[in-house]
Amino acid sequence: MRLAAFLLILPFALGEKLVIPQVQAAIAAQNKQFKAYSAYTAGPTGAAKSIAASPTPQALMRLIDPQALAAATPSTPYWYETIKHQGIAAFNGNSAYKVYRNVKEYGAMGDGVTDDTAAIQRAISDGNRCAPGSCQSSTTTPAVVYFPAGTYMISSSILDYYYTQLIGNPNSLPVLKATPGFSGLGVIDGNRYVPGNAAGVLSFGATNVFWRQIRNFVIDMTAIPYNSAATGIHWPTAQSTSLQNIVFKMASVQGTQHQGIYIEAGKAMTHKDMDDALLTSHTGSGGIMNDLTFYGGLNGAVFGNQQFTMRNLKFFDAVTAISQLWDWGWTYKSISINNCTTGLDMTSGGSSNQAVGSVTYIDSSFTNTKVAFKTARTTTSKPNTAGTLSLENVVLNNVPTAVQGPSGAIYLAGTTGSVTIPAWKTGNFYNPTGPTTRQAGWAPPVRPASLLVNGKYYEKSKPQYETRPTTDFASVRSGGAKGDGIADDTVVLQNVINTATATGKIVFVDAGTYKVTKTILIPKGAKIVGEGYSVIMSSGSFFSNINSPQVVVQVGNAGDTGVVEWSDMMVATQGAQAGAILIRWNLASTPGSPSGMWDVHTRIGGFAGSNLGLSQCPTTPSSTAVNRNCIGAYMSMHISKSAAALYMENVWLWTADHDIEDPNLTQITVYAGRGLYIESTAGTFWLVGTSVEHHVLYQYQLANTKNIFMGQIQTETPYFQPNPKASTPFPVNTALNDPNFNTYCPSGSPATCSMAFGLRILASSNIYILGAGLYSFFNNYNTACNAPSAGANCQTAIFTYDNAGTKQVFVHNLNTVGSVSMVQRDLTSLARASDNVNNFPSTVNLFRSQGS
Repeated sequence: MRLAAFLLILPFALGEKLVIPQVQAAIAAQNKQFKAYSAYTAGPTGAAKSIAASPTPQALMRLIDPQALAAATPSTPYWYETIKHQGIAAFNGNSAYKVYRNVKEYGAMGDGVTDDTAAIQRAISDGNRCAPGSCQSSTTTPAVVYFPAGTYMISSSILDYYYTQLIGNPNSLPVLKATPGFSGLGVIDGNRYVPGNAAGVLSFGATNVFWRQIRNFVIDMTAIPYNSAATGIHWPTAQSTSLQNIVFKMASVQGTQHQGIYIEAGKAMTHKDMDDALLTSHTGSGGIMNDLTFYGGLNGAVFGNQQFTMRNLKFFDAVTAISQLWDWGWTYKSISINNCTTGLDMTSGGSSNQAVGSVTYIDSSFTNTKVAFKTARTTTSKPNTAGTLSLENVVLNNVPTAVQGPSGAIYLAGTTGSVTIPAWKTGNFYNPTGPTTRQAGWAPPVRPASLLVNGKYYEKSKPQYETRPTTDFASVRSGGAKGDGIADDTVVLQNVINTATATGKIVFVDAGTYKVTKTILIPKGAKIVGEGYSVIMSSGSFFSNINSPQVVVQVGNAGDTGVVEWSDMMVATQGAQAGAILIRWNLASTPGSPSGMWDVHTRIGGFAGSNLGLSQCPTTPSSTAVNRNCIGAYMSMHISKSAAALYMENVWLWTADHDIEDPNLTQITVYAGRGLYIESTAGTFWLVGTSVEHHVLYQYQLANTKNIFMGQIQTETPYFQPNPKASTPFPVNTALNDPNFNTYCPSGSPATCSMAFGLRILASSNIYILGAGLYSFFNNYNTACNAPSAGANCQTAIFTYDNAGTKQVFVHNLNTVGSVSMVQRDLTSLARASDNVNNFPSTVNLFRSQGS
């Protein structure tokens, strides 16, 4: 979804841009303090004197940072560099178009002497791609830009393009080293400001930058003068995006102005400068970051976005490790902050106009840091629930102050020794009724052992198979698959998967779109990795019967036990596929050896080749008729009764709200019945940085299951609802525990009642939600329901659970937009948005289904 905000006017929709004055005001005010970074286009702003390389001795780096060590060791071959590259862009039209590009084939030297900026940019831009400033979005020009080991000198920003993956050798991390005279907003600029607009217009709308990655690099800024406002990566971005396995090296001397990552969300319309009264801002709707290490800097990272999930970030020797510019909800897990003055600063906006909505911070540590958290929240601060903070299992080692309020007030004392904070919160509590405003420690629930490793919630990074030789990979195109979106690849694809798995090989799905007309089965033991988000796309009559749904990709048969690893792919549909269940997971793994999905997404409509675009499926706000040719799927993902122990990270299940290929990003109407449905009886699932959007009945539904970790989750209600209402066009399937909106919405209910649930829980237990953003921005394509005077009245209820069967549901930092009721038990509203107003959403710090 794309979201913009404009000051001094009521919300309205312009094309796909939702305009929200409250959000704009907060973002514009906070961005001013970082103007020097946005304006860093003419090189160093301080003394023309380079700072020496890292002040951290190499011996120490070898002990505390395996990533930096990998960059310093001799180059080790990586299978992806040497495998045959034959991926294609199925709907590009140019048969010579290259998806894979090695920067050295475009002239980059990586010798630590030659300026490689232009050569790298040639590798990124080759092939008339979707470039910043000339294209808003496209799926027809994907690219994977590969960097072999080496040191690449960079004199100006590397400009990232749409639908691009920048990948380095994980065995010997390539170093992107900025020159002393470097200029630009970021050594890598993931979303360039349009030149000539005084940093006023981002090239890509921040909530529309999908499907991209940067992984396996060292970003070295130490040659830039320490007092220059330089940035490592500029990253205003949206769903299905990731930063992984990156080391940021910055000056750590007194007076340093460096910052590692900068996410400010950005602007959508022109303004003269950062001080103008009328300013427009895209808010961003983020993905995930993990396995990042930061050395030095004024701010290790500056973060501002609607929501994000961040895991395994390490900070050393920064003045402030994390400056939280603004947010609605943010989940931090496994964060290590060391030798900093301040750990996380969330004082942005001050007590009278807090810009930070909520932060969830778990399973983390602070060492030798003066203040762990700084907040602007007080008993009288505004907005009322802004500055909400939730801590759980946070270790302090020589941290004198744990939580500090305005004017140095100590909200939670620290220690000069060692202590663990079991749980501490500030915000509105529901137990399950409320609200009660609290600022205190509390007794957290006992975590299920099946979800834990050494007392912390389990986590696992996306495997890159860096120790495996090229001969261990089986290419599907080498096996005969076409991937051109035209040929039927069903049989060939299945044969390659079966043979590779039986012989212990990893299936490599070369870039392409693989049309299938029957179910593809991924057997137990399979390892499957895509390239540039390879697509398996269903097509044909087998998947078209709404009364007889069929699975596109099935993982295991019911009763199978074992492990599957699946990464960097998409499952999609083509045309009317009213009976398509895109993914069904049957496989049962064990908590000690879970299966995993990383960067695997579903995409229903809105892309080239989908036949569900603007010309086929335009919006129809004045008609209640359903275009049955635009029913694109029955369900995005089904985790069946027999499944168990699945780890999902950065998974986006998306029904298109707009046409990606249309220059104006025009809205469309595509129907998909159900989002993610989990009915596993054994349970044990981890949903890390997942998002489900625009499904007709619900986004997330849990039924008869248990032991689930979720955080941060994010949803959006279909923009067309309640026209038609949620009971249309999919008949109720009681076998799938579908909601019956005739029961939920008896005669006399408002039209806003019959709208998709963001989260529905039935007869389930031990559900731990560590951050949730459940959003309803539109009502029949109109945003007036989100005007301040409307009182968040786009839909009646967005999160519901049953009283009889559901036990032990804990929701930390629940953020809702546009829903009158934030939490509903059966037909009774327990928490109302009007009682929990934040900086645009409404926020509940802690909801407990059974109370204390």
